[in-house]
Amino acid sequence: MLADCYSRDTPLLPAMHQPALLSSLAARRDMASDMLLRGTGLDALALSEGRAAVSPAQLLAMLANLAKQDGQRDVAFELGQQWLPGHYGTISLALLQAPNLAEALSLLITHQDQLCPLLGPRLQVEGGELLLYWTDSVGVAALMPFLVELHMTAVSALCRWLADEPLPWRYCFNRTPPRNLAQHQVHLGSHLQFGCQLDAMVLDSQWLHQPWPRSNPAAYAMLKQQLLRQGRPQYSLVQVLYDRLHAQIGNPPTLEEAATLLATSPATLKRHLAKHGTHFQALLDLVRTHESLRLMQYHGYGQEELAQYFGFHDARNFRRSFKRWTGMAASLPFSLAGAPW
Repeated sequence: MLADCYSRDTPLLPAMHQPALLSSLAARRDMASDMLLRGTGLDALALSEGRAAVSPAQLLAMLANLAKQDGQRDVAFELGQQWLPGHYGTISLALLQAPNLAEALSLLITHQDQLCPLLGPRLQVEGGELLLYWTDSVGVAALMPFLVELHMTAVSALCRWLADEPLPWRYCFNRTPPRNLAQHQVHLGSHLQFGCQLDAMVLDSQWLHQPWPRSNPAAYAMLKQQLLRQGRPQYSLVQVLYDRLHAQIGNPPTLEEAATLLATSPATLKRHLAKHGTHFQALLDLVRTHESLRLMQYHGYGQEELAQYFGFHDARNFRRSFKRWTGMAASLPFSLAGAPW
């Protein structure tokens, strides 16, 4: 239901959570609080005293202000090192006690409103690989590359700490390479691939259930119960609609049908999507893109099969549509396991 979703303007985040992390980093970099909070509408005193609730849009504005001050291009990576498990109450404690990668990723996806309200993580396990990919939740616009770097660093650092060893992640970026890769290589390693059609982290699926040495099973079980008592997590409207479209991608709902599923009117749904920097057709095209990439990468679909799957007249029409969706020709989204990166 639309009423159960959070939007970019929902006062979702306690001041002592991610906003406090940003304030602390800004102070270490001698950035005045008025510069950090410029354009947010937040009161510095209320924020410092923990009396403010911060919306995703306000958090984005704070991140944009920090990014503008980033002469060394390392703010995203430094924030990522501290983003997870964070100091966000029960959910952070549960992450610290996660028994393995599968449970940690389940927490991350289920409780994204607390852990990663700006980008939605999605997990796909096929062909002996796990694919963790990120999609925009609230209309992050030009901050997408910055946030992808932050979130990939956060997951990598969390796994390295809890597994007591670095995991051999491979990283795909839906962008051209930056001029200087030094920070990416320091924080993420050398397995980097740019020019992909999605932002994703790839890992051999054997890592999913390997036990992590820092876990306390009894404490983890109690913390999971506490999370259940806190009530149902919230998801952004964009992520909820993405899921609805993905579940019916072979015969997707129309705008009118999707609005009915969300208990709202088509006009209201269009207005909310516009506020989040997207529209119904763009989101449907994104879901089709991701499903095309999955079928090509893991099931060997060619363009004729994809055209038939999505109901196109022929492969030529599918190719044109895919080029319109992504700006690229239809091809495998990233290198296969064992291939050079």
